[in-house]
Amino acid sequence: MSGLLAVVGKGKDPQLVKDLSERMSHRGPDERDMHIMENGSVLCHESLSIIDLKSGKQPIQGTDKAWMIHDGEIYNYQELKNTVLKDHHFRTESDSEVIVHLYEEFGYDFCNKLDGDFAFVVIDGDKYIAGRDPIGIKPLYYGLDERGRIYFASEMKCLADQCKSFSTFPPGHYYTAKTGFVKYYQPEYEDHKKADQSLELAAIRESLIEGTRKRLLANVPVGVILSGGLDSSLTSSIACRLLKDKGEKLHSFSIGLDADTPDNSAARKAAAFLGTEHHEIHFTVEEGFEILEKVIYHIETYDIISVRSGVPMYLLSKAIADQGIKVILSGEGADEVFGGHLYFRNAPSAEEFQDETIERVQKLFTADLLRADKTTMAHGLEARFPFLDKEFLDTTIRIKTEEKQPKSYNGIEKYILRKAFDTPEDPYLPSEILWRQKEQFSDGVGYNWVDELIEYCASKITDEQLAGAGAEFPYNSPTTKEAYLYRSIFHKYYPQVSAAQTVRKWIPKWQENLDPSGRANAAHLNGNFENIKSGIAV
Repeated sequence: MSGLLAVVGKGKDPQLVKDLSERMSHRGPDERDMHIMENGSVLCHESLSIIDLKSGKQPIQGTDKAWMIHDGEIYNYQELKNTVLKDHHFRTESDSEVIVHLYEEFGYDFCNKLDGDFAFVVIDGDKYIAGRDPIGIKPLYYGLDERGRIYFASEMKCLADQCKSFSTFPPGHYYTAKTGFVKYYQPEYEDHKKADQSLELAAIRESLIEGTRKRLLANVPVGVILSGGLDSSLTSSIACRLLKDKGEKLHSFSIGLDADTPDNSAARKAAAFLGTEHHEIHFTVEEGFEILEKVIYHIETYDIISVRSGVPMYLLSKAIADQGIKVILSGEGADEVFGGHLYFRNAPSAEEFQDETIERVQKLFTADLLRADKTTMAHGLEARFPFLDKEFLDTTIRIKTEEKQPKSYNGIEKYILRKAFDTPEDPYLPSEILWRQKEQFSDGVGYNWVDELIEYCASKITDEQLAGAGAEFPYNSPTTKEAYLYRSIFHKYYPQVSAAQTVRKWIPKWQENLDPSGRANAAHLNGNFENIKSGIAV
């Protein structure tokens, strides 16, 4: 929905803070504003208007002297206004305003009352609170400068050259000067031993439908990313049904190197079945090479899989935004919840399978969510993820592990999710889409994309450069030419050690080849991944 920047403390030049905020003006192309508190703290906001298009300008003042800024959407804002906040006077129709009034009503202990995707800062005199949503769907960073002022920002580019140290704000936490970090989100599923719920296919289906329904909340056009894979196809199918009740037609989008790539081929079949207004985007590998540096600047990571998939996602996001769409649904999260990545079938035990699903959900903010948010918001487009709805997670992660493991179903990953929507009397999807094998986004756009990208990186980096990678980048040293090129581009914009430390590499477990592509797994139907040998780019 926007970009936020807060500098808490005295003495920072407001014009400089405004200039820092404008580094992420892409996140909020509709409106920009700044508020200077009496104590010298500064709040800046770059706004993408989704709910209240007329009066929702931020920063927003509370009833008295508290002010707030927010990035994201609060899906239960109307319920909050009608119940616990019914005695509060609201200045806007924005979903964001409930945050400052919850603070006024409950003090620091209110984050669990929010159902949504959010990063926010509230400043009230010398008191303040910053918080991030449970899964980390919206990005947030924090840092300290040489004068002891604390910064909070949606993107690292706003504070990297201002702070002596900075880091990623942990999801599911809030922070105050009095308490430090407090973990407010403590779901039962984080207790790895509580995977004890019986399988109820109807509960899976109904909770995903409800999670999708929430995420259609908007006063602007909404679309779907439709790769033709199971996850995006299910969210597209549900959204189609919900919008049909309102007499609206859904716009769907896919991308690939040409019309015959795995994703584009499958997406056309799904779109024809669902009756969406489908848009198919093509790109060349050369176009991908040309924007590689721009993508790494925007996504603020050198993680290999994030960069590989970030390039087509960046191009797709631009095409979607050019169509006037402001909100897009996407299928991130299903593979982590249900163990859908192909390496999960090699889990040594049920316990390790369950542990890995939980850990992957907890770390999504370091990879898929970071890439999805920043490539879309680079074009003023907000991505939403029904599979990461809190109630859906509560319903599914605690299902007994043996019910989720592929080995229980002849190696079919995400079997129970597929089965939950296998309704022959009223099919959600064609059978060939419902039972299509997992294909990672960076592979599905066309196998040549990753293969030629690896070759391109190898042509740009010498053996001598790679040999010296440990000395040049002592933290998290790159071990392949592809990794070296991404790291060197990242270092150009974010040279601080603190910046490098925000990145977590996505590495599959339980397989010989540690390259993050799904094709590196022997279970892939086209598993002859010739250009990658044990994670070493050739």
